[in-house]
Amino acid sequence: MHASRNEIPAASGTLRSFMTLEQFIIDHQEEQAHSTGAFSRLIRDISIAAKVINRNIRRAGLLDVFGASGDINVQGEVQKKLDVIADEEIVRALRRGGECCLIGSEEQPDTISIGEAGDGVGRYAVYFDPLDGSSNTDVNASVGTIFSVYRLDEDADRSAMLSEVLQPGTEQVAAGYVAYGSSTMFVYTTGEGVNGFTLDPEIGEFVLSHPDLKIPNHGKMYSVNEADVEDFSEGFRRYLRWLKAPDESGQRTVRLRYIGAFVSDFHRNLITGGIYMYPSSAGSPDGKLRLMYEANPLAFIAEQAGGAASNGRNRILEIQPNDLHQRVPVFIGNETLVRELERHLAESVTA
Repeated sequence: MHASRNEIPAASGTLRSFMTLEQFIIDHQEEQAHSTGAFSRLIRDISIAAKVINRNIRRAGLLDVFGASGDINVQGEVQKKLDVIADEEIVRALRRGGECCLIGSEEQPDTISIGEAGDGVGRYAVYFDPLDGSSNTDVNASVGTIFSVYRLDEDADRSAMLSEVLQPGTEQVAAGYVAYGSSTMFVYTTGEGVNGFTLDPEIGEFVLSHPDLKIPNHGKMYSVNEADVEDFSEGFRRYLRWLKAPDESGQRTVRLRYIGAFVSDFHRNLITGGIYMYPSSAGSPDGKLRLMYEANPLAFIAEQAGGAASNGRNRILEIQPNDLHQRVPVFIGNETLVRELERHLAESVTA
């Protein structure tokens, strides 16, 4: 039985129907294994935190939340004030909701345990990057939040929980992101396709605006920091030359677009078609993006949208993590472009 749609006035004054994120989740709750309603409430908790983060970002120019906090996070990076605020809001929402028992944040050195089994807490673990691309906030550019959800074994000992969660991305039960830009979008998957919801500020709800998202077959954009091109491998530089080569008519069909926030570049390429790349380099031999907090969740979304995600050799979702903050090279987006990248890198190894 499907949830009913609501109606709100359109710009013309007529009524238009809409479905909120919460309605959509309830409508599809029966599709989830082990469904008890806890998962629906968990996604609701994340969406509430996203609304609060969105409010803070929208008011950033009026509040003292620009610039660095003065602290260094576990990654060795200078934290932005909004990094800290976003991290606190998500942790607060998840603690209050009580649907997960373990939290992992890119900004925290270790996981955060919430209660014990049998104390009324859920069996989910949530991993997140609270504010991806946070340096963009100082110049009023787009940023995002990324999250990943695992379901823990009911019988797992608390002492074994960390090793239990260090599983490949194929074990995710949900993943998503929130893109804060000209509008605010909540995009997520549970393994049954990808759907996008836009925040309607008039009613304060995320409304289904992009059902069943698919990456276009033709990749129009590529996203990479070409300032580091001299640090890239020869195989990757050869691939960049292939991307930029004109077609038979002399037109360049794939063009560079780079925002510098993983969520923002990924979101654009999801909508318009393209590939995002953060390869290994001389300065970052393991890449820069984090497997658990960034690569796995967006890889899950990419594959569910008909795309691909690779570390240059293997499927990202099949990588066995060995550390909470493990880094990995990332090539993600249109499947044709990702496979061509893998071919170029493989040829450079055998050459």
